[in-house]
Amino acid sequence: MALQSSMGSLSLSPSTFLGQRLSPSIRPSLESCCNSYIRVIIQLKRWERKECKPNSLPMLHKMHVKVGDTVKLIAGHEKGKIGEVTQIFKHNSKVVVKDINLKTKHMKSREQGEPGQIVKIEAPIHSSNVMLYSKEQGVTSRVGHKTLENGTKVRYLIKTGEIIDSAENWNKTIKEKPKPKPKEVTAD
Repeated sequence: MALQSSMGSLSLSPSTFLGQRLSPSIRPSLESCCNSYIRVIIQLKRWERKECKPNSLPMLHKMHVKVGDTVKLIAGHEKGKIGEVTQIFKHNSKVVVKDINLKTKHMKSREQGEPGQIVKIEAPIHSSNVMLYSKEQGVTSRVGHKTLENGTKVRYLIKTGEIIDSAENWNKTIKEKPKPKPKEVTAD
C-alpha cells in the first residue's frame, strides 16, 4: 500500500498505528492522571466579596444611625438634603432615607389589560454618606455614646450634646410599626 504525493512518497504499512488500536504500552495510564491534584483557584470580584463569620452568615456592621433618625447627606449628587431613615441594611451598611435618592423603576403589568407603570422608589445609600442632624440647632454632628444616671445607655450628638435615644423617640418609632396580631387559640 503506497501513496504518491507531489513531494514524495509516503508508505503506509500494517505495522503503523494509524487505524489500529494502541498497544497497552502507548496508552496513558489512568492511575497517573488521577493521582495528581489539579489546583483550581476561584477569585470573586471585589464587589462580590462578603465578609462572613465562621458559620457562613454575613457579618453585620455596627451602624451610627437607627430607624427614625434625622440625617443629612454629606456626599453624593443630593448632598445637603435632610431626611429621615426608614430602613437599615446591616450586612452591607446601607440606609434608605425618605424621599432621597429616588430611582425610577419600570413595572410590567400584572394582569392583562392593565397598563404598566413607572414608579419612583428610594434606593439605599451607604451609611458613611449620611450624618446625624439636629433639627433644633440646625447642625450635623458625629454620634457619641454615654450612660445616664439611671443606667440607660443613650446616643447623643457630640457638637450639641442633644440626646437622640430618648424614650419619646423610641415610643414614636415603635407605634408607627405595625404589630402582628396574636392568633386566638380555641380549645376543642
